[in-house]
Amino acid sequence: MRRQKRFIQSIIFALLISAFALAHVSGATAAERIRFKIDVAPALSSEPLSGRLLIFMTNQTKTLEMIEPDFLNPRSVFAAGIELHNLVPGKPVEVDPDALSFPAPFSSAPVGGYQLMALLDLNHSYTYNGTGPGDLYSEVKRLPNLNPSSAQTIELTLTKRVPDETVSNTDSVKLVSFESPSLTKFWGRSIKMEAGIVLPPSYRKSATEHYPTVYVVHGYEGNHLEAWKQGPELVKKMAAGTMPEMIYVYLNASFPLGHHVFADSVNNGPWGHALTTEFIPYLEKQFRMDSKPSGRLLTGHSSGGWSTLWLQVNYPEVFGGTWSTSPDPVDFHKFTGPDLTKTPPQNFYWGDDKKPYNLIRFHGREIMTLEEYAHLERVEGYYGGQMASFEAVFSPRGADGQPMPIFDCDTGRIDPMVQKYWEDHYDITRLLQRNWSTLGPKLRGRLHIIVGTADTFHLEEAVYLLRDALKALGSDAKIEFIEGRDHFDLYEGGLAERIAREMYAVARPSVREAMQRALAQ
Repeated sequence: MRRQKRFIQSIIFALLISAFALAHVSGATAAERIRFKIDVAPALSSEPLSGRLLIFMTNQTKTLEMIEPDFLNPRSVFAAGIELHNLVPGKPVEVDPDALSFPAPFSSAPVGGYQLMALLDLNHSYTYNGTGPGDLYSEVKRLPNLNPSSAQTIELTLTKRVPDETVSNTDSVKLVSFESPSLTKFWGRSIKMEAGIVLPPSYRKSATEHYPTVYVVHGYEGNHLEAWKQGPELVKKMAAGTMPEMIYVYLNASFPLGHHVFADSVNNGPWGHALTTEFIPYLEKQFRMDSKPSGRLLTGHSSGGWSTLWLQVNYPEVFGGTWSTSPDPVDFHKFTGPDLTKTPPQNFYWGDDKKPYNLIRFHGREIMTLEEYAHLERVEGYYGGQMASFEAVFSPRGADGQPMPIFDCDTGRIDPMVQKYWEDHYDITRLLQRNWSTLGPKLRGRLHIIVGTADTFHLEEAVYLLRDALKALGSDAKIEFIEGRDHFDLYEGGLAERIAREMYAVARPSVREAMQRALAQ
């Protein structure tokens, strides 16, 4: 799932603003209610600009430098979204925030003190990873006594640009970019596969030694630049001997339609095929990697957890094992709420008892429903949202060339044809059950799944079902539930180091045998 960085940041504010009320103010007609006049400073551009305009309004009392959705108190920040085309700097446009807003019309907010900000998402990436390079945004404006239901126009000028994020090669971390023939053919334009390669400390000391290779798939919102954030600490641990020396490949799974999870898709293209038949062979020619299944190990968290489990199941001859943590739904009987195997389909937003499905919880407190989450993503924009990302991977392509929605965002009604397509093609539990006679022997000793019993997005629910299905099949999969851990604290206590040791024991059996002998003594 998503929103990890913004989710953690919002913890600080949640208890301070939980009393924010959304009482409706009646009688605010279109002519009477609040409006915004949006302009761009000429210093930022001399050309017309297009993109997703987002306007944020919050009554948080702490002075903010940037306003973003608060995922521990989602109703505390109003957001409005609209597509802007050819916005000319110096020629402001007027925007009605009530046209598409979350969690309610701006005009329904009570009178009070507010902070407001506008942001123009030029590359339509906000829904995937929030404020990013190239985005234009305004100063945060403070209004001490605002009546959103009154006829007034608030002027916001985009005066700032988010700087580009750049990285450089170091002795230990290298950037690799590779043009994929199969993806380029699918899209009819050049498509690059990218990775950040973290090399072990002894790599430069030998010209012949080869290393086990760990393929890391980031979670939702991430990309391959995690190699530069995590790599230096990883190298220190390998140098200190607390983690075995291996090459780490941080793959980039981000794409305009979201996280492509390295699954072949009629919408995103053949990402799994490209990885296993093109990119990995290319990397193994560039670096001294173990070029055999036992030396190719997988790990990832959240959407990366689903990706790595999918890759191991679909390419068992390529990879020697996966350590997938808190994976996105692995059994569609529990898709963070709805059962996507029922006929006729359930509603996507609530169960047969009409109780809304909770999507986000924290320390026993329900934070956000599935319906609220979908509505917020609709405001933020079509491209790259978590739900749109699922549809880009799992759905058939519609007559308009776009991924077919599995549910109606207004009503929650599920399309039975699309649901059937999802289940038939991407339900990992069903895939294993259907093909166990051939997959079972190939996956022996290769499946490791770890999740917290209090996962923030209820992802443990589908893992329980997968565990039971694998047990019935006679699998030796190691599935671990860590009591009380959620989506964000799962790795506390040395889980990453433990996974690395288990991986190394697969890649270097002699080390595992020595460890077993030592324990026996």
